[in-house]
Amino acid sequence: MAADREYMLAALALARRGLGSVWPNPAVGAVLVKDGRVVGRGFTQPTGRPHAEAVALEQAGTDALGATAYVTLEPCCHPGRGPACADLLIKAGVARVVVAAPDPDPRVNGDGIALLKGAGVGVEVGLFREQAEKINQGFFSRIIHARPMVTLKLATTLDGRIATRTGESQWITGAEARRAVHALRARQDAIMVGVGTVLADNPDLTCRIPGMKPVPMVRVVADSHLRTPHLSRLAITAPQHPVWLLHRADVGTERAHSLDMAGVTLLPVAGGPVGIAIDEALHALAAQGITRLMVEGGGKLAASVIRADLVDRIVWFHAPAVIGGDGWPAVHEFGLAELAALRRFRLLDVSRYGPDLCPDLCSEYER
Repeated sequence: MAADREYMLAALALARRGLGSVWPNPAVGAVLVKDGRVVGRGFTQPTGRPHAEAVALEQAGTDALGATAYVTLEPCCHPGRGPACADLLIKAGVARVVVAAPDPDPRVNGDGIALLKGAGVGVEVGLFREQAEKINQGFFSRIIHARPMVTLKLATTLDGRIATRTGESQWITGAEARRAVHALRARQDAIMVGVGTVLADNPDLTCRIPGMKPVPMVRVVADSHLRTPHLSRLAITAPQHPVWLLHRADVGTERAHSLDMAGVTLLPVAGGPVGIAIDEALHALAAQGITRLMVEGGGKLAASVIRADLVDRIVWFHAPAVIGGDGWPAVHEFGLAELAALRRFRLLDVSRYGPDLCPDLCSEYER
């Protein structure tokens, strides 16, 4: 029905409001409708609680009796920090639930739908399923692949350079593009750079659009030998904005102690051919609850995630300028010998930010 589509689209819009702030939970939207009137709206709140259904039901009050609930993801059926959403819907007397997508979490995975049906609630599944799954691609990736969804962000000249031969990089792209990057950061759980970027730029790695990021973003550094200075901006601000260092498990020492005392979280992982084993690093982040990760550089880290086929999306800002072959490349070498082994991506869209162009690409393969 047209009305079902309208209300589910509204629920999907609500779900998007939680992106980057609800991990380890999914970003869910819910709309309650009774007699053609919206009586409750909700989306998963920052830090993951309360859930969308609970917010919408509280808003609806007694009007939830006999209402239809439009929910972007299957209601949970396991109690956590609050009661299960399927139980709340049943207790409120909701007559019908329209679900966009099933929840692959093994604690749910169809049981929420079964619980509702067993209580006599009418349930329909699949309306705008693809859109709902896209919103929660990161959550699905953490559950199914034990790693977060990975977005690789690059900002380069036309010839793919991120700095001059002396390392100067600020700024290649314009103010509009840099603001777009901060908006993109706001929708991520975590941002990741290599230690080379930390040593060269001493970055903050925060979202600097006021009011846009209710939950501090986790700042992750691939730092195999713990070279991040304990007086870097990251370490100094770790108590306010979390900093996690992914380092080789065989590296210990006094530096680890000083970083720990500064409030930095140390996550040991196996070593790789160069630095850390990037696949294990992403598994470690998923185990901590991270669902959406943006990799911002530098070139070695970009090469490692592409080489390992771990990139789901590339957002590539191109400035209309050329540095030349002696500049620093956006992606370092990874030993490609044949064109048949190219890592290919599919173009989704192209946006313009002032003088800069930004192709948005996704992995060629469905995950």
